[in-house]
Amino acid sequence: MSLSLKSFSQLVQDMGAVLQSSATSLIDVSIGSVTRALFEANAGIALWMQWLILQVLQTTRASTSTGADLDSWMADFGLTRLPASPSSGVVTFLRYATNLPASIPEGTVVKTVDGSLSFSVVASEAISIWNVASSAYVLPADIATATIPVICNQPGTKGNVVSGSITTIASSLPGIDQVTNLAPFTAGQDAETDILFRARFVEYLAALSRATPMAIQSAVSNVRQSLVMSLLENTASDGSVSPGAFLVIIDDGSGFPSTELISAVANAVESVRPVGTTMSVIGPVVVSVSVTVTVLVQQTSALFAQASSSVQLALEGYLNSIPIGKIAALSRVIQAAYSAVPDIENVTNVSLNGGAQDIDPGLLGVIKAGVITVSVNAD
Repeated sequence: MSLSLKSFSQLVQDMGAVLQSSATSLIDVSIGSVTRALFEANAGIALWMQWLILQVLQTTRASTSTGADLDSWMADFGLTRLPASPSSGVVTFLRYATNLPASIPEGTVVKTVDGSLSFSVVASEAISIWNVASSAYVLPADIATATIPVICNQPGTKGNVVSGSITTIASSLPGIDQVTNLAPFTAGQDAETDILFRARFVEYLAALSRATPMAIQSAVSNVRQSLVMSLLENTASDGSVSPGAFLVIIDDGSGFPSTELISAVANAVESVRPVGTTMSVIGPVVVSVSVTVTVLVQQTSALFAQASSSVQLALEGYLNSIPIGKIAALSRVIQAAYSAVPDIENVTNVSLNGGAQDIDPGLLGVIKAGVITVSVNAD
């Protein structure tokens, strides 16, 4: 509703007008008079009352309340603000001597160069070298590297580190010599903002008491921020046709969602699952895509020195943003390279995983950036 508000001077003028219309003789309301002082005192109190009314109106509406007031408003409907979530991704462990097997236990800690952020190794049954009995990833003899998922121990966007920033092994790890992250981490999120909270509330209400794809999407989004979901109807967990079943594939940005996250999503989906159906929740099959590209840039361009890193970041951003089940298109890679630096004259020698064709991860797969090699030639 629109309130008819008045300023301090309008309140004083209105009180003066009412007084003069009711009095039988002229009243002194000049500045400094007792009557004027009473008018101004009452106008000050009226302004304070107006402010209180506006505060009450603001805090009793979801569209205008903020912070703790919005939290309490949403709590009446059983909805809570999503907390900050940690970033996650994969790191590559390397070793020089490969004559014996080596293990990397779950919970192994690695850190950034400056030691300010730490990451812990998490279990993933999707990785072939994971050994359930020992709760560790076991590198066989003659294998020098292992790419393993980790999760940041500090929640928030501060865990979204650039490639090559994780270099320190903070746990005792015999037989392993180095660690690095070849791709940046992007899954970390700060606590849900008021704007996103309100938007999710609309989806929440629209999905109540409905066993629909929107209800499943709402249930998944209520578990954690920025989860990517793919819903396949009449599909079993192995991708085969199964009438009456549906499959939910989730990705937290790393491609390797933890078992705890998958379990939490499964519980949320179970609460809205249609009667007479069966459901499965799994993580995607990660397809790593390495890109080789050559760009021709004007040597006089102010961006010439940063061209290689700019193109690399643009390609990583594109590949890591591809939805579950969608292809990595060669033409989109070229487009991303052109958009990275305005002064690029040409993009040539483009290959994805060594070939000049699109990469299709399949319905259950998701594309993630591998090694990006950018060669810059001067025009």
